Amino acid sequence: LLHPAPHDRPHLGGGQDDQHLAQRETNPLFRVRYAHARTRALLRNAADLGFTPDPGPVGTDVDALLHTLADHPRVLAATAAHRAPDRLARHLVAVADALAPLLPSVLPLGDEKPSAAHRARLALAEAAGTVLAGGLTLLGIDAPEHL
Repeated sequence: LLHPAPHDRPHLGGGQDDQHLAQRETNPLFRVRYAHARTRALLRNAADLGFTPDPGPVGTDVDALLHTLADHPRVLAATAAHRAPDRLARHLVAVADALAPLLPSVLPLGDEKPSAAHRARLALAEAAGTVLAGGLTLLGIDAPEHL
């Protein structure tokens, strides 16, 4: 899985190559690693608030994230069958982008008590973080707990 597709060779000389290392929202690798780190931070913060993930009704519009996560086994199989890590990389970006709208609603705000919906959103964020970590590892990239 670590070999790029023949049509997708990285360019290793000057100019735009610096953008691959830039830690900004326009960099897809940064978005994936950042989304993973955020899921881990949410789990730590929820533990500090005294609640854990518990699957159930989420209560927000998360259809895009659910469909993207459900597609993960198919993407992994296609990635391996075609020896095309770019497929997995694009899928991880799609997971990170679909996860972003959920992140602000995972933890309770102010004096609000954690509800079943918070626990369910935390479980969904944890699942997405697991997919991101596994995919990054398959691509030979570390999945940081902090970023």
